Amino acid sequence: MLALGAGTFMLLPVPDTEFPNHPIMSHSPQLVSDVNVVDSAVLPAPEYLGREITRDDAAAAAVASARAALRRIIFGDDRRIIVVVGPCSIHDTAAGLEYAGRLAALAAEIKDRIQVVMRVYFEKPRTSVGWKGLIMDPQLDGTCDIPGGLKTARRFLLDVLHLGLPTGTELLDPITPQFIADLVCWSAIGARTTESQTHRQMASGLSMPLGFKNNTAGNIDVAINAIKAAAQPQTFLGISHQGLASAITTRGNPDTHVILRGGESGTNHDAASIHKTADRLREHGCSPSVMIDCSHANSGKDPERQADVFRQVMSHAAETPDSPVIGLMLESNLKSGSQPFPRPAADLVYGQSITDACIGWETTEQLLRRAHASLASRFA
Repeated sequence: MLALGAGTFMLLPVPDTEFPNHPIMSHSPQLVSDVNVVDSAVLPAPEYLGREITRDDAAAAAVASARAALRRIIFGDDRRIIVVVGPCSIHDTAAGLEYAGRLAALAAEIKDRIQVVMRVYFEKPRTSVGWKGLIMDPQLDGTCDIPGGLKTARRFLLDVLHLGLPTGTELLDPITPQFIADLVCWSAIGARTTESQTHRQMASGLSMPLGFKNNTAGNIDVAINAIKAAAQPQTFLGISHQGLASAITTRGNPDTHVILRGGESGTNHDAASIHKTADRLREHGCSPSVMIDCSHANSGKDPERQADVFRQVMSHAAETPDSPVIGLMLESNLKSGSQPFPRPAADLVYGQSITDACIGWETTEQLLRRAHASLASRFA
């Protein structure tokens, strides 16, 4: 045991019985590395995975076009409203693609007033424990085949882009973007990671527009601070496209906005909260662009209340000339609700969430069509 003396260090003997079950004592007094690590599997380099599952010219053009359109909306050069909509998480790619096909057809009908982005969420932050998403556990059985998960995610993104839909996801692990970010049109930094220096640095180097959520307590200033940090050049530890540990230096990402998702202090989707947030953004020299997450604390975690929040916010966007609302988020799936998990994959209900409960497709379609109609005055 290491003991501190008067400016000196001494190694004191430790009785074998003092910590009989400690890993160091049960193996070797020399063991100081990887004490709690049981396996370390090398991932394919991002460049290698990109060559195996190639971004074709059509996908590249779709990503570039969608990112440009989203930037114009965020900064007020396009009056359309962004709607980021789709499953809370993708766990079944067949059901996900069926959903994407329906959404692509609807998005084409309403594109003159609404810019649809499909939620394609592969990583899920957990409050304690639980399934961490398709990338981390693609087989849904705890085997954690991360190389397989990365391949599945990349293929799914390509499939969605080829349907003509922009893709949106939350980037949770700072290594993940090197494998899939070239196929992502918009991204979010979640309530649990908005305050993280690691994620602010990561955001500064991302190539797509992104939103920072207020934290779980409901604090908006942490998201504004994140916007300011992400806009600045940063140097941090990361991996290269060849998979090597690297010092990454960025130029900063100016294409960011706030996402209001409510918090422990209550909801924040009302007009007063929206304008207060816009005013705070202006005070800090940021673009007063606000997106509303209709789920989470804003809906009280009741999926059916998402529809009420969506209608209220869309009405504000349509009827208020100076509305700072640039978009909304909805958690939606083929079937409403959610189902218990973990359970055998064969027992899962097709098209129903295994994470947060969602609204169903019929409600989603109705909301988007009515929103499109309500926005007519915005373009008069």
